[in-house]
Amino acid sequence: MGELRAIISAGMPGSGKEEFLIATASLGLPNVRMGDVVRDEKRHQGLSSPTGEFAHRERELHGDDIWALRTIERLDDHPTIIDGCRSHAEVEAFRRILGEGLKVIALHSDPETRYLRLVTRGRDDAPSDHDDFHKRDEREMSWGLAKVIALADKMVVNDTTLEEYHRRCVETARTVIGD
Repeated sequence: MGELRAIISAGMPGSGKEEFLIATASLGLPNVRMGDVVRDEKRHQGLSSPTGEFAHRERELHGDDIWALRTIERLDDHPTIIDGCRSHAEVEAFRRILGEGLKVIALHSDPETRYLRLVTRGRDDAPSDHDDFHKRDEREMSWGLAKVIALADKMVVNDTTLEEYHRRCVETARTVIGD
């Protein structure tokens, strides 16, 4: 493998991506949240549509790798954690531009745990009920997120205490970094 350029964290909504960033902050790597890239672009365009719908529309208009291409614009020469990759096309775009120094870490939690997390965190994209939750999962999987998770270099299962999950995240990231 070449020199580490980026670590991509990927997982279904509510799987622990934000906590992965919190846990790995101690490693001193900068991070870019793809969700922030989406929200920033939505604000830039002056739109008020739901974030997921906006992201989907942009993929339809500009290609499945649009969010990877917009995220890459925010990277510098330091190894960076890229949070929230949603599709295999995005991973391929990162690989095409960043080369072999790219690792993917999948984050996993069971559906009921994820549903409860999404409802309680209170963001504008929180599901209104279980049906809405399943539709969101289906939409995200239609982008290729399941393939990203299945083909990840490493996986961290988020099925324990927050403290233990943080420990697992740091341990896994260190393994990828070669620390």
